[in-house]
Amino acid sequence: MAAADQTNLSRPRLSDRVYGWRMALLRSRKFHKWAARTPLAARVARKDGEALFDLVAGFIHAQVLQAFVALELPAHLAAAPRTVEDLALRTEVPVERMRVLCQAATSLGLMKRTRNGRYALGRLGAALPGIPGLAQMILHHDVLYRDLADPVAFFRDGSTTELADFWPYVFGATGPLDPDTAQTYSDLMAESQTLVAEEALRHLDLSDVDTLLDVGGGTGAFLTAVGLAYPKLNLHLFDLSVVAEGARSRFEQNGLTGRTQITGGSFRSDPLPQGADAISLIRVLYDHSDETVRNLLGKVHENLPEGGRVIVAEPMSGGAQPERAGDAYFAIYCMAMRTGRARSAREIVQLLENAGFSEVKPHRTSRPFITGLVTARKL
Repeated sequence: MAAADQTNLSRPRLSDRVYGWRMALLRSRKFHKWAARTPLAARVARKDGEALFDLVAGFIHAQVLQAFVALELPAHLAAAPRTVEDLALRTEVPVERMRVLCQAATSLGLMKRTRNGRYALGRLGAALPGIPGLAQMILHHDVLYRDLADPVAFFRDGSTTELADFWPYVFGATGPLDPDTAQTYSDLMAESQTLVAEEALRHLDLSDVDTLLDVGGGTGAFLTAVGLAYPKLNLHLFDLSVVAEGARSRFEQNGLTGRTQITGGSFRSDPLPQGADAISLIRVLYDHSDETVRNLLGKVHENLPEGGRVIVAEPMSGGAQPERAGDAYFAIYCMAMRTGRARSAREIVQLLENAGFSEVKPHRTSRPFITGLVTARKL
């Protein structure tokens, strides 16, 4: 019987044989020549070829985008279309090089050519300045690109990355943090959290919550959005003191000081503030290791009263169905940070259940490339 089992294990499955035949066909130059002459197959082949070329050219596309932002072309083109010569003069870029950049940006939808040969903002280029935090994220990507300059070495080891030094707050959460570093982090996170807050609030009903504690809440961008949406809700922010203090002016500017509280501390080493019946973790878990996340969720569960809610909002992996934002961007970004990882909604559900939560529910968000959302209760 054992010998028969071994024979079955060594025999290729039918699905594997079909897969092998299909891969051999797709690798065949003869097949590609035939496909190019067959109308239906030619359309499929052309589409696949274009997709592969986009992957090949992707790094250059990203560099065109970074130059577009760094040279402030959206601002230069905000009032009116301009000639290549005008843009070259404004940006101190040689005319012929600016012409190449304008053509490249036009091909990517960032710019467009007018009938008289001038260049204007395209739909994507016009929208970019209005997306909170996007320009800042694009500008700091040069750090990530340097870490990925040797992708083979990065995936084999990646033990030393510049991005980890760019975000040392993750490693130094229990120690002192340089104020300039804290400001850089706070500005970037606050801008981009505006979109996360908008997306999460589309799918959340907090009308039954009395006090929301935002753990790792930074400078209060998420709590501010919640406070404006729910005028009777009490707000409590908990984060490292040098970061959290930046929330005070934001709360004042939005008229929220009467129902806000700020507590400085680290969720790693300090107890969480008491008194909240809901706790939010907005882009917190994916910054940290599984062990840190398990400890944090245990603290959250212990801190909440019976019936209390926990809200997890952050970019997520597609899990069994990989998707571009979570698996081809955030997962690699987290790897370069060398601390956390992008988890799937199913993994987060499991972590919450293991921490003792019930009614764990992943929500389908409208823009998963901005954030995923999982909620649960302590029963």
